[in-house]
Order: sequence, then C-alpha cells, then structure tokens
Amino acid sequence: MSSKKTHKKSPASGKRNTALLPLGALAAGFGLASAALAQGVPEQPAEPAKAEATLPVVRGKASAEKPGKADYQATETRIGKGRQELRDIPQSITVVTEKLIDDRNLDTMKELLKNTAGITFMAAEGGEEDIRLRGFPLQATGDVFIDGMRDPAFYERDTFFYDRLELLRGSASMLFGRGSTGGAVNQVMKTPRLLNENQIDLTLSSHGGVRAVGDFNAKTGESSALRVGTMYSYADNNGAGSKIDKAGLAGTYRWGIGERDEFSATIYALENDNGMNYGMPWIRPTTTSAVSETRLLPLDPTAYYGLASDYNKGSANYGMLTHTHRFGQNAELITKVRKADYTRDQRSGTVRFAAAAAQPDRTAVSLATFGPRTVINRGTHLKIQDMQTLTAQSDFASKFKAIGLEHSLQAGVDFADEKKQVYSQLSAAQGGVVPAKPTTTVGTPNDGASVDESLRRLRLANEYRSKGWGAYAQDLVTIAPQWKLLAGLRYDSLDGDYSTYAIPNAAATPVTTTSYRMKISEWSQRAAVLFQPNALMSFHLGAATSFNTSGDAYSLGADNASTPPEKSINVELGAKLDSADGKMTSRFAVFRSTKLHERNTDPLVNLVTLSGKRHAAGFEADFTGRLAQGWEVFASFMWMPVAKIDVGVAGSEGQGTRPSLTPRYSGTLWTTYQLTPQWRLGAGLNGRSGQQPNRNPGFFAPKFVTGDLMAEYTAIQDKLSFKLNVSNVSNKLYAESLYAGGHYIPGTGRIVALTSSYKF
Repeated sequence: MSSKKTHKKSPASGKRNTALLPLGALAAGFGLASAALAQGVPEQPAEPAKAEATLPVVRGKASAEKPGKADYQATETRIGKGRQELRDIPQSITVVTEKLIDDRNLDTMKELLKNTAGITFMAAEGGEEDIRLRGFPLQATGDVFIDGMRDPAFYERDTFFYDRLELLRGSASMLFGRGSTGGAVNQVMKTPRLLNENQIDLTLSSHGGVRAVGDFNAKTGESSALRVGTMYSYADNNGAGSKIDKAGLAGTYRWGIGERDEFSATIYALENDNGMNYGMPWIRPTTTSAVSETRLLPLDPTAYYGLASDYNKGSANYGMLTHTHRFGQNAELITKVRKADYTRDQRSGTVRFAAAAAQPDRTAVSLATFGPRTVINRGTHLKIQDMQTLTAQSDFASKFKAIGLEHSLQAGVDFADEKKQVYSQLSAAQGGVVPAKPTTTVGTPNDGASVDESLRRLRLANEYRSKGWGAYAQDLVTIAPQWKLLAGLRYDSLDGDYSTYAIPNAAATPVTTTSYRMKISEWSQRAAVLFQPNALMSFHLGAATSFNTSGDAYSLGADNASTPPEKSINVELGAKLDSADGKMTSRFAVFRSTKLHERNTDPLVNLVTLSGKRHAAGFEADFTGRLAQGWEVFASFMWMPVAKIDVGVAGSEGQGTRPSLTPRYSGTLWTTYQLTPQWRLGAGLNGRSGQQPNRNPGFFAPKFVTGDLMAEYTAIQDKLSFKLNVSNVSNKLYAESLYAGGHYIPGTGRIVALTSSYKF
C-alpha cells in the first residue's frame, strides 16, 4: 500500500399519576372525536389544496402534489415508501415545509431539526453532530435520507433545494433497513412543475453575512419541465464561532410528467469551506466544586478560540435517475438509481484550559480565577475521509380489491454499495510534519493565529466497504368501513469488510494490514390497527422493530466485528385530527421506544456485547396549519417523563440512570399573522429542558428558551417582498451540542437578517 501524501481538496412527584397524563391527553382526543362525529363533521375538507397547472387528459395521469412553499400544512408524504396520506401511516411524522423553513430563516438541516421537538445533538469527536431523537442516535446509524434514499455521509447539509423535511419518529427498519430506534430524517428535494416560476432571494445578515439563493422553474414542453436551484452563502461568523463559506447547485429535468411513463434526471453539488468551532470546555465555580455544579463559560456565543487555519471542508455530489411507471390510476412502480461522492477534510482544534502551571496565577482554572488572562491550549483533531455510494431501489404501490377487501399494497427492493476511506497524518517519527499550535488567552478571541496545514502528510488509515440489499412488503387492508389493518415484513442482508493499515515508526518496516468482516441477515416487522371514523380523523395503535449493526459508523475491530445487531421496538398509540375546514392538522401520540439489546463494552473481556437495555416513553403533539384567515401556526412538543437505562455494565451510562441527551421537555412554537395586505408578522419560541452530556458525567447542561421574530413587507404583490428575521432575540447563551466532560458547542447567538425576494 502506498501512503497518500496529499488529500484531495474540496472545491471552492407522583410518578404513577404523571405517567398517566399522556394517556389522558390521548383519551381526550378520542372524546373530542366522538363529539365531532355527533355534530356531523363533513366527510371532506371544505377547501381542496390549490393544484398546479394541468395538461389535457393523458392516460394514467397522476394528481399534482402540493408544493412545500404553499403553506405550513402537509397532508401527504413519501417517507413511507410511495405517495401516502399522513393519516394512513401509523407512526408519528413531523413535516417542515419550505414556507416554514423560509419564514424561520433556517439555512441548515441542523437548524431545521433544532426547531422540532425531541431532537438533541451530541458534539461527537470529529465535529459531526450526532443527531438524537428520543435519546437514540440517528445520523451515526445512517438514518438520514434524500428522497427516500440513504444519505450516509457526514457533511453540513443546506436547505437551499428543500421542498420539505420529514421526520419519522420511531423504528424504521421495515422501510429502510438497518436503522436506529429513534426514527429517520427524509430530505425532500424540489421537483420541476408544469409552469414558469422563478425566485431570487438575497439576504444580508449579522457578521458580514451574505446569502443568495435562486429557484428557477421552466416548463419546457407539454409534459416536461426543468428546475434549477443555486446557493452561495458567506459570513465571518455563524453566531456560534464558525465562518461560513459554501456554494450549491442542484437541477432536475423531468419529462412525461403525469403520463404513464415519467422520467427525471437530477444532479446535486454542495461545496463547504467553512470554519470549525470544535467546542468550548466546561467550567466549575471553584476547583473544589462538585461535578454537579459544572457550568457554561460566561462568553458571547460568537467567541472563537480555534486557529484561523482551522477549517471544515467538504463536498456532496450526486447524480440520480428516476423512472415512474403508472399501471393505472391506482398502481405505480418507481425506480431510482443514485451515484454519490462525498469528501471531508476537517482540521479542527480541541480548545482546553492550559494546566495550572501555565496559568498566570499558577492555579487550575475555575470561575473564581477565570478572566481575560486565562490561557487556552489549542490541540489538533483531524477528520479526513472520502465516501462513495451507489444506491438503487424500486418501490411498487397499488390499491386494489381482493377477497372482498380493499388493499393498499407496497413492496420493493433496494441495493447499496458503500465505500469509505479514512486518512490520518504521519507522525514525526513516521517522517511526517506536525505543526505546533500556539496558545491563546480568553481575552483575545479570534486572534488570527494560524499554522500551515499543507505541511501535514497523510496516509490511508482504514477503509470500509459494505454491500447490502433488502426486500419488503406491506399491506394496509380495509376490513370495515372505518377500520384498517397494516402488516409489513422486510429482510436485509449486508456484508461489510473493514481493513486498518498500521505504519510503525521505523520507515523501513512494512505496513501492517488487519482485516475484519461483518455479515448480517435480519428481519424487520411492522403492524398496526387504524380507526378512521371519517376523512378528518385517524387513530392508530402500532408497533415496529428496528436493528442497527456494529458497523454503523463503518468501523469494525476485534472487539465488535462478531457482535450481532442491536434490536429495538417502538410501540405507539396516536391520533391525527384535522379541523372541519381541513386547514389545521394536529397530531398526538403516546410512545414507548425500547432498545432490547444494547451494545456495551465488557471491561473483563474487552469485547462489545449485547448486554444493555434501555427505554424511553412519553407524549408528543404537533399542530400545523391555519387557525384563521391569515393566521398560521406550527407547534411541536414532546414530554418524555420516562427514560431509563434498564440494564447496564461498568463503563456505560449506569444502570437505573436517565440516559444522556434526553430532556424531559422539548418543543417549538412559531406563528405568523397577515396584519394587512402588505404586512405579515411572526414570532416563535424554541426550548429544551436540562440534559446530561453523553456518558452521564454527573451534570446537566442548563435548560434554555430562545425567541425569534419576523416581519415581512410586500412591496409588489406576488413580485417583491422584504423580510426581517431576528433569531435568538435575547442573545441567550446555551449549549446546543454536548460532549461528555470535554466540551460543548454553543447555540447560535443573536442574528439579524434582511431578505429581499423577487419573483418573476
């Protein structure tokens, strides 16, 4: 094996009573449903969704889907494999549409997810934010998707081409294969429509921020259209200590729209050359204070103590072909093939307090001694890796009658070939150059110091390749006018090969290669009963299983290569209720998510074993849509009173304790009101209760609530508008991403942004 000298660079109280509260709330929902039935709720919403331009009748033509920029409310989804009404999915789904994304000025997937309930972030080593839902990991297990296809790499995702984002809560392996207990995130990209419609948005914001986004849609024929999205974004500081410098281009050409055979071709390119805030150290009031008194540093969120030469470069590029064949009005087969390439080159610095001997007063740092002269060390943490994926899937959906019953059948197969290469630097003993990083002081943030990162020599440290395929079938059967039964089954097979390459200090000694193999075959199940008394109400009781492998992060070793997959189950009792006019949707759910077999490292044999068990239970609610003419609202809330490590081992989070990153309360509220034909105002809140960092180090990150404001002025109706956003109005200091006893990443401070939008 030859060493890789240079890495390719990216281009430019009463437990018993409180536990029953969620059940009581859901029972109240059933009571309201009964009352509504007695009053004769209409069978259909009074006002149908506005349709896009239509063609002359074509055999097999499909109805148009409502675009995400229309309003906050969504009634359909494709996260469940194939186009489905949300009411027919017996699992909680939170949908954030493009209109809500724009109104709240959410530029990244992380910011978007932060504005939903139940989501937390672990500031994992390497800087990637490990997304948690109900306390269970999502991103580390690969549960992020683009249009239903796995998007497994770590990179900073941008919202510039989003139509909406769908957050499926609970076990998802029956739909997607390997996955966590928490759920799945599906990024739904914009698609061409049969009309001419263009929009350019230009935003000027705090810290020298400039963002330009273009969305261009052109009807190119009777049944064809082209849509192109562009983005450029730059800022000296993102409000949490990192520079922003990124650009994106996406385009889809779609032809045969609505006809028996429809095709589309998509390209997507995102280039990041951002700064990197690895995080800030925790601090205690005094050197003798208890661990439980650990605090955040009393610094502005924008304070940055890394080097000017630290960066987080990355790219995500893919091409995708899609074919839809419609057998008729009630049956279609969608086949997709996507080739993707990702790069990541992260050079970050671990910011830590220097030892007592290096401090001005020769005393260990605490709040009692913390000040402008406090000395900070800047270490090194590199994360340099490439990834290539080839994914193909085919999903069939059909509605038909058989044996006197109505069926909604879904079935499909998928295949994935994933490759990943990880690089590390050669040490000085191996002939490499390791630049020494200078210290700094608290009183001199953004001091401009840097090192020459090009001096580092890189080598291939490990590589991973997995090939997997899966097949599933699911049937939703109407057994009575108001009752449906759902049953689904999936089989997955996955082979993974992992090799590490060790280079000893003696240059003449050959590289040592160690290889490991993982082979997985698993079944996943899903079952539910739905009660739908009319078109406005749907109640469900369902259960689904999931599994995730030891190679979740594409890393195998002697301690885990033979460890079987973790297994989990999610049980949910829920309701989806629409208002009589169909303009307001509410969702309620009581859930229990259980990881039946959790990986732990046995300290006696130094092997990873399935010796753990944990569970979380709580209540969720979403409210989305129009409360009245001109008054829109989006609210998402989670109360999780129960979260527990049922079985643990030494070195785990501790048997009987509450798992880390599981706040009891989390939620968001956003509302806008059309005050006059020209003026629209908006305001919102976002918050989390206290939560422990991973590994439960014995202290809690403080609870927080932030507030946002928006004012929009329409200068020319349907042409020109101006929108002012102020996020985190009070400049609240809080910890957004947490990592053990080491560090936290501060949440974004106050950002003022003015956006002009021109439509033509």
